[in-house]
Amino acid sequence: MTHYAMERWVDFSRNLTAGDERQRMLEHLAAGCEECSRLSELTDRLISTCGSISVCEVPEKAVRLARAIFPVHHENRPKRGSRLPVELLFDSFLAPVPVGLRATWQVGWQGLYRSGECSLDVRIEPDLKSSKATVIGQVASHVAPTEEMGNLQVSLRSGRRVVAETVSNRFGEFQMEYEQEPQLKLVVQLQDAHTIQVPLRKLSSDKPAAKSRASLKKR
Repeated sequence: MTHYAMERWVDFSRNLTAGDERQRMLEHLAAGCEECSRLSELTDRLISTCGSISVCEVPEKAVRLARAIFPVHHENRPKRGSRLPVELLFDSFLAPVPVGLRATWQVGWQGLYRSGECSLDVRIEPDLKSSKATVIGQVASHVAPTEEMGNLQVSLRSGRRVVAETVSNRFGEFQMEYEQEPQLKLVVQLQDAHTIQVPLRKLSSDKPAAKSRASLKKR
């Protein structure tokens, strides 16, 4: 007895088999072929399961965290000479102190850059108990504000080494956690193959201070 391969039963379960061929496969099942009956039942369950999974909508936050944990690697890296000039429009460290205050204390840092037709809003939030930090940002077009900026490759690099990478959501937002080190740069690859590169500040944590307090106690 001639049996049908699994891919034929997949097409059968998806109703992609032509009329005459489908009739012959039905007759084959009716003849009592146990092997093909098992394959047919398996592909029916597979198609049903895949259909039910596709209905579920995964929260955007879960997708962003998954992409941060499992970076998306792209074969095409940014080409040299395609980097756009960048202008720093706002630096939170350079913002004037509010009237009446002699000093202010801020943990994180925020900067706003303009590059070509895009703006890049970046915020760094350090972990005060370790050398880790989180960079949160958004890429937007100031020429066409309603334009979606999803699936842009965003990476943190030290020289040629990729420290962390992710992709932006449809609003151009991205988030990555990384280990702080000197001379890190944030690289955003735009859809037209141009890139935006900005240096990241290394923010100090209270970890060294904590060690100093511990050493003073021992004395």
